[in-house]
Amino acid sequence: MKLVIAIVQERGKQKLCDAFVREGVPYTKLDSFGGFLRERNFTFLIGVEEAEVDRVLGVIKDACHVAERFVNVVNAPNPQIPLLSPNLVKVESGGAVAFVVDVDGFHRF
Repeated sequence: MKLVIAIVQERGKQKLCDAFVREGVPYTKLDSFGGFLRERNFTFLIGVEEAEVDRVLGVIKDACHVAERFVNVVNAPNPQIPLLSPNLVKVESGGAVAFVVDVDGFHRF
């Protein structure tokens, strides 16, 4: 058995939930919080047999897409630059990060 852990930004959450339901993939969804962009995201836990891993990863890949966007970044203190002078920086966001880990045991109570 495998555990797929997928981390998805908030804007991709509903599309992935809908895809999992449509494809009959049971999941658990946890609220989480991202570090770099400091935005809400969601962590999905999906327990599957090894033969189903590629199918689950395909559902995630089809539902979650990376997009470019601009974010304001505040400059570090510098005498030459005002403290709150925002800069627009292009970043890639969205998509999903997925980890596949071995499960030593599975118990249902």
